Amino acid sequence: MSTNTHTENALTRDEMAALVAADIPEGAFVNLGIGQPTNVSNYLTSEQGVTLHTENGMLGMGPVATGDDIDEDLINAGKIPVTELPGASYFHHADSFAMMRGGHLDVCVLGAFQVSAGGDLANWNTGAPGAIPAVGGAMDLAIGAKATWVMMGLFTKTGESKLVQALTYPVTGLGCVSRIYTESAIFDIAKGAVSVRSTHGISFDELAERLPIDLVRGH
Repeated sequence: MSTNTHTENALTRDEMAALVAADIPEGAFVNLGIGQPTNVSNYLTSEQGVTLHTENGMLGMGPVATGDDIDEDLINAGKIPVTELPGASYFHHADSFAMMRGGHLDVCVLGAFQVSAGGDLANWNTGAPGAIPAVGGAMDLAIGAKATWVMMGLFTKTGESKLVQALTYPVTGLGCVSRIYTESAIFDIAKGAVSVRSTHGISFDELAERLPIDLVRGH
C-alpha cells in the first residue's frame, strides 16, 4: 500500500481487511485474531500463498464459512465457522501454542482496546468491575509473532482516542505492535515514533489535533 495517501471517506471494515490482506507478505504464516481481523481471510489470494494458523489447532484455514459451507465442527478460535484449504492440518492446541510461542508465525493481526505510542498493546480487558479475564492466546501471539499488527476503531464511542501515550487498560504485551489499521488512518510504530502511512476521511493536521501523541508524516 502506498504511503501518504488520502481518501475522502473513512474505511469500512471490509476495506480495512482488504488492505491488511494486501500487505501480508507472500508465503507468510499468519494468525488472525477474534473480531475484525477474522475478515482478513476473505481477502487473501491463492497467489499470495499465505497459510493461516488458528490457536485452537489448525493450519490452512480458508475464508469465513457461509451458507452450505458451514460446518459447526470447523471453527476458529473465535468460534466462527471457517473453511479449510487443500492441505489443511489439525493438531492439539498445546502444539498450536508452541508454534505461537516459538516464533514460527510471521504476522499476527489482533484487535485492541488501546495501543500506546511505544507499541504497547491492551486487548483483553478494560479493567471494568466484574469483567471476566479472558486473555486467551493474545499474550503468546503478541510477543511470539515476528510482526504484530492491530485492527481497531481509532476512537471510542465517546470520541476518545484508542491510540494513546500510555496504556490505561491491563497490558497484553509491551513494545510489540508495529502497525495499526483503523478506519481513519494507518500507522507504523518504530523506534518510539508513530508515523502516518495514509489517512482516510481526515487530514493529517486534523488527525494530529485529535490524537494525544506526536505524529510523523510517513515517507
